[in-house]
Amino acid sequence: MTAVTARRLRLASPATALIVGGLVLALVIVDVPLARMAHQSLNADGGSSPFWFSAALGVVGFVVASRSPRNPLGWILLGGATFDVLSQDASFYVVADYRLRHGGLPLGWVAVLAQPGWAAGIVLTGLAVLLFPDGRPPSPRWRWVLWLYLTAATLYLTGVLVASVGAIAGHDIRVDASGNLLVISHPTGSSAWWGVVEAVFLPLLVVCWAGSVAGQAASYRRSSGERRQQLKWLLAGSAIAGVGIPLAVFLSTEHGILAAVVSGIAGACGQLGIPVCMGVAILRYRLFDIDRLISRTLGYAIVTGLLVGAYTGIVLLTTQVFRVHVPVAVAGSTLAVAALFNPLRHRVQHVVDRRFNRARYDADRIVTAFAGRLQDGVDLDAVREDLAGVVQQALEPAHISVWISRRL
Repeated sequence: MTAVTARRLRLASPATALIVGGLVLALVIVDVPLARMAHQSLNADGGSSPFWFSAALGVVGFVVASRSPRNPLGWILLGGATFDVLSQDASFYVVADYRLRHGGLPLGWVAVLAQPGWAAGIVLTGLAVLLFPDGRPPSPRWRWVLWLYLTAATLYLTGVLVASVGAIAGHDIRVDASGNLLVISHPTGSSAWWGVVEAVFLPLLVVCWAGSVAGQAASYRRSSGERRQQLKWLLAGSAIAGVGIPLAVFLSTEHGILAAVVSGIAGACGQLGIPVCMGVAILRYRLFDIDRLISRTLGYAIVTGLLVGAYTGIVLLTTQVFRVHVPVAVAGSTLAVAALFNPLRHRVQHVVDRRFNRARYDADRIVTAFAGRLQDGVDLDAVREDLAGVVQQALEPAHISVWISRRL
């Protein structure tokens, strides 16, 4: 072992994870007074993720880094959380300094440099997906995607840094209500070059990120055993994000308390889906439940889409064709959708389990058939052999023992 390798192993330790995790916690706590100073909500969007997402991402990164310090993914997630929450803090400070106090606070330029940290958080999250689950690309053929991603990320982050330093050096620090530099959020004039950089490299990062998910899906078909279960968790997290985030964006335009609550829950699940599922998979905890999670996620997503479509169709039909009053139409549509929920859910879940959770579907069929035979069973030895066969087919245990109490 070389001296460099030994030094890396000493740095990648639970103690280091505790220090970085404590730093993230401190930055999250500082969010509260800084948000009050900027007269903003803690969920204010400054380009960075909400503070609760940064805190949750930090928890996942800390747990993985402390329990599996040699796996770089924990450190990548922990680094992403650090940049995200640092960006949130800087956003509040920049708003308080340059919008409310006109540059009267000390070290405002430091906050200007730290505010674009959200870009580094995005890059690190995408890198974690690409290197899942052991810190390596899905296959050696995907190394070029890794280098392309790192190159695009480096150029993108360099552009953000140059734009920020240029604004500070030129005493042209103008920020919007979220704390973003206008030269970055609205590049015009001398900062138009940043618009070109963003238009080229940001889509490239997105393409590489999507390609990494596709690569993981392709490697899932070739994998087996524990790695296959880990990839199931990653794909499940991607499915949750793919359903939750668009649903939250759609409902954010709707009015009403129910829409706001559902939008908030969907957005939280969508943002936390990938990091939480990655943490569970890396720590290899209860991997056997993933089939059920995937089937339930797909089942409820399909049911939600069908019910939303049915609700919209009934409302339009009753109000536009039959000219029913809107409150009556809404009430009738709600009752109809409520009546459809359980039958539709059972039917859809049956179809989804048959396709995506085949083991459970087959097990349910085996147990149902056994229950039917048991009603006519009179021979105890035959019932015992049938029971052992059913358990073997449904659960595939390593050993089966049947104990029967005979009482005279």
